Amino acid sequence: MAHRLRPVGLDFVGVAPVRHLFAREVSAPVEAVYRVLQDVPGWAEWFPRVTAARPVDAGAGRDITLTGGIRFRESIIAAEEPEVYAYRVDVTNLPGVRAIAEEWRLTPAGTGTRVRWTFATDGVAAYRLAMKAARGGQARAFRDAVRALDRRLTA
Repeated sequence: MAHRLRPVGLDFVGVAPVRHLFAREVSAPVEAVYRVLQDVPGWAEWFPRVTAARPVDAGAGRDITLTGGIRFRESIIAAEEPEVYAYRVDVTNLPGVRAIAEEWRLTPAGTGTRVRWTFATDGVAAYRLAMKAARGGQARAFRDAVRALDRRLTA
């Protein structure tokens, strides 16, 4: 059953009870990486856990489906080209969660880009504990996604 989450802003990324931050470098320039982040349907092509993605609300939101059937209805909360792309989850079928926001921050790294992803969340105690335990899986998912993103942009 889907339930509505607490609406949060970009500041939540810095203060959430559970925060996972990951960073890697890609060879593509910042502008190219940012364009791929904004291409919502394309996420299913380079982020392995995303099985479906489509823009909603005239591009102000996203419907995302992950492996295992987890679904998110998201609102974009920052689109500061070419440096920041962020969104919050408004509705999900994931139990125990109260709030989620994710920020993708891009900075030049030589001729390439440093990609930093912050996953910020809050929920009931069991959810927070499970999310802390899930950090390793998120790290692998991010690593695989950024590798696929880099391959896509350099092909």
